[in-house]
Amino acid sequence: MYQVKVKYDKMQENGCVKPVTDVYVVDALSFTEAEARTIEYVTPYISGEFTVTDIKRAKYAEVWENSAAEKWYEAQLEFITIDERTGSEKRTKNRMLVQASTLSEAMQAVAENMRGTMADYEAVCIKETPILEFIQPTVIER
Repeated sequence: MYQVKVKYDKMQENGCVKPVTDVYVVDALSFTEAEARTIEYVTPYISGEFTVTDIKRAKYAEVWENSAAEKWYEAQLEFITIDERTGSEKRTKNRMLVQASTLSEAMQAVAENMRGTMADYEAVCIKETPILEFIQPTVIER
């Protein structure tokens, strides 16, 4: 996955034009594919010129979508395991991308998605992100 930033001039409600930068997360195999898929995705929504200003790897273990929500939250989870040999506790960090309307809804979504798992975990941090959309690969039907 990649995080892609797109900069363009947006017409405000008061008639002024303001430069804005939108952030997308793209499920792609390479930087080139992420850029191409982002351009394809945003072209119908942006009138005028736009520029892809930044592309970087996004290390999300999973993406939990909720089509009724508009905000994206990053949840940092620590999975807890016990080393049987030494008896010591080991914590492995993972980041999840959660779509929710509010912070409490995001916390609830984490709990619901983790409910069926056997893993012990602790939600260390859940924060709102500037991500506008998660762009998935398009499925081509034959």
